[in-house]
Amino acid sequence: MKSVKVNRDTALKVFSLLEKQYPDARTELRYENPFQLLIAVILSAQCTDERVNKTTPELFRRFRTANELGNATQAAVENLIRSCGFYRMKAKAIINTSKDLVERFGGKVPRTMDELTSLRGVGRKTASVVLNQAFDLPAIAVDTHVKRVSHRLGWAHHPNPEKIERELCELIPKHLWSRVNSMLILHGRRLCKARKPLCPECPVQEYCPYFLNR
Repeated sequence: MKSVKVNRDTALKVFSLLEKQYPDARTELRYENPFQLLIAVILSAQCTDERVNKTTPELFRRFRTANELGNATQAAVENLIRSCGFYRMKAKAIINTSKDLVERFGGKVPRTMDELTSLRGVGRKTASVVLNQAFDLPAIAVDTHVKRVSHRLGWAHHPNPEKIERELCELIPKHLWSRVNSMLILHGRRLCKARKPLCPECPVQEYCPYFLNR
């Protein structure tokens, strides 16, 4: 498909239509506090939110705080999160993240990008989800859905997630970042799917270069 760069006016028209389609767009991960969300997002890498939501209740029943999870054994955590995939790597990541939270932030999840990404196991995508979902702070998390949908809409063109994030931040007004992030994710999951996008059902097809230039 030929690369098409849309302007802000067009992007805002699409935003308005997506907002009507997904009026209560939020992360589908279940959590009770910022710490639980942080751990759940780490577990969600290359795993469905549905699977994570089936895994975290027992994990958080056993390890309720960052201090408890940071002192857990690798084997104990692996056993609880095995169904999420890449369980050895993820167990190490959430244990190290928990240790860092306790040692450097008193067990509390920090509220800035720099502090969050300084935690072992936390990248920009994870940090952005925590910022916009737990603290209602403007941030855009670029996962596979956001990348695919933003490319198809002509909102971004780079393959690199950090460059896509910058493109989206330049195109979309800051006060809309958190809302547009959740909507792009849901749109990618429900309609703008990777292999068989449901274009006939899409509310933004008249503004979508992917649909118009197929």
